[in-house]
Amino acid sequence: MRWNSGLACVAALLGLANGDVFKDPDTGFSFSQQNVQITTGSSYITIRVAIPSPAPAGQPYDAVLQIVAPVAAGWVGLAWGGSMTNNPLLIGWLNGASGVASVRRATSHTAPAVTSDATVQVLAKGTKSNGTHWQVTAKCTGCTSFTTTGTTTKTLNPSGSNRLAFAYSKTKPSQPASGTSPINVHDLFSYWDHDFAAAGNAQFQDLVDRNL
Repeated sequence: MRWNSGLACVAALLGLANGDVFKDPDTGFSFSQQNVQITTGSSYITIRVAIPSPAPAGQPYDAVLQIVAPVAAGWVGLAWGGSMTNNPLLIGWLNGASGVASVRRATSHTAPAVTSDATVQVLAKGTKSNGTHWQVTAKCTGCTSFTTTGTTTKTLNPSGSNRLAFAYSKTKPSQPASGTSPINVHDLFSYWDHDFAAAGNAQFQDLVDRNL
């Protein structure tokens, strides 16, 4: 899907300020969002998260991630545990007019490997591009509850804030059509506390089904 040129303004793409709720007119999801500055100017990557409401405390639940990035971004990744290691890394990029997403994991500061501990599904109706930005929307199963080290399990709090991290690279994956493609080292990373309490969607599964 491509954006009409009349929708290309940055304000419309990125929503409002950090920590607000963004109601996506295309997918119907309500997202809690964070704008992450990637240059000294006004270039941002926006990370949006949507979860079921209510979501069971202390138990796994699905989550939808939406990435909005400038076309100069080759790939963008979100670390659900707030670090590069020992948590799911959901990585997304654009391949032509289609979105590609992959879940990976690293146990050291080396290239993360594709993992079967979590699964990801691109939501086609929330994936699009224009001359300035691309957007990928994907559902992850296994990203909100995961083993960190040994037998320790971490479950993200659906009613509060969770520490997240992101990374991006200016270089596209070497095999952009493949979700298992090697990726280059990131050019920038950042951390923040993301408000999951504002990310709830009562009709979560219906919205997922509607956007496939």
